[in-house]
Amino acid sequence: MALASGSPQFSHIDTGGRSLRMPFVIVTSLFLLWGLAYGLLDVLNKHFQEALHVGKAESAWLQVAYFGAYFVVSWPAGQIMTKLGYKRGILIGLGLYALGAFLFIPAAWMRSFPFFVGSLFVLASGLTCIETAANPYVTVLGPPETSERRLNLAQTFNGVGSFIAPLLGAMLFFNIAEGPQAGLGGVQIVYAGIGILVLVIAVIVSRMWLPEIHEADTLVHDDEPATSLLHQRHFTIGVFTQWVNIAGQVAIGAFFINLVVENWQGFTSADAAYLLSVGMALFLLGRIVATSLMGRFSPRSILTFYGCANVVLTLIVTADIPKVSSVALTATFFFASATFPTIFSLGVKGLGAQTKRAGAAMVAAVSGGAILPPIMGMTAERWGVAPSYLLVTLCYAMVALYGWKYSKPLPPKVKGRMSAMALASET
Repeated sequence: MALASGSPQFSHIDTGGRSLRMPFVIVTSLFLLWGLAYGLLDVLNKHFQEALHVGKAESAWLQVAYFGAYFVVSWPAGQIMTKLGYKRGILIGLGLYALGAFLFIPAAWMRSFPFFVGSLFVLASGLTCIETAANPYVTVLGPPETSERRLNLAQTFNGVGSFIAPLLGAMLFFNIAEGPQAGLGGVQIVYAGIGILVLVIAVIVSRMWLPEIHEADTLVHDDEPATSLLHQRHFTIGVFTQWVNIAGQVAIGAFFINLVVENWQGFTSADAAYLLSVGMALFLLGRIVATSLMGRFSPRSILTFYGCANVVLTLIVTADIPKVSSVALTATFFFASATFPTIFSLGVKGLGAQTKRAGAAMVAAVSGGAILPPIMGMTAERWGVAPSYLLVTLCYAMVALYGWKYSKPLPPKVKGRMSAMALASET
């Protein structure tokens, strides 16, 4: 999953007459790196249940560590970019990413689940630093009129990484010949390889020219209403919806392998991991389709439809129909693909000078991914995996409701009345 953050506005970029092609290629490769990390996350969840004998609720601490890092580290990462620059910020992020990956090796030797959780937090902290820098870089490495196209292109590599990762997990984590207990050797191989790859990219980045980016001060126009963000309904409800959306999206994958193994007779964990890669491919396809549809339909309509589709699909999952529920769960990835960027863009629309603050709040909403999986795990342990997906149904019902009713900015007169009421309450 690419968790796009708000892109600041820039006055100019110093190229010195040099081409921006290679800097764009290098920065785009970073999207592949965090696609690999996210794609492996859900495979690790099931694998550790088998190899380390942890329960479903306990295994969800992997999601807590991964998405909790975004909440904890996002603000310090922004400060690092401001003080040290984007290139150094990227290098710090790559260093943390590599360190977290290499820490998986002693964690496997010790067979310590808490050690794995801590290692993943370090790795995700590096991803947070990288992502804080990558989106702004991509938007300015070329003509302004094609910035959105470049960002969409870069984010497709996130989908490629997310597709490859479950395939690696299926081949190396679930060793059928030796049993799941021996599979931690596969974890060591995969994360050692990732750590080396990240270090190689870090060396390349350190030796490459990356252009300096100069932020422009955001201007407030005279006709722009100075309304508090808290009085912007499409923003405040949008942040909550984003939090719920990420919670649901992460929960879909967190217990995907558990659901498929229990629902599809004869399926092993490795088979389910291969099916997860199909889901990740659908995620990539869903994003491409949504982007093309936005030329014909409004983003609000697409968001409402995607949300409603996942409400129906997750209800089929909770019915626990043999094989059918597994197919329905795989299909949810398609309709989960475009919800984050669409909610993000709708939530910050028309906010003018406050867009950057609004974007930061939207990024903080990623922490929703750290909350629902443990709750879902406890629900699954008590009532079963399939019924626990009813929690995901509720998440996408909120997404559909936001797209249908709350995503449109209020007319100026309504916002004016809200501001007057707020002023009256203060006096």
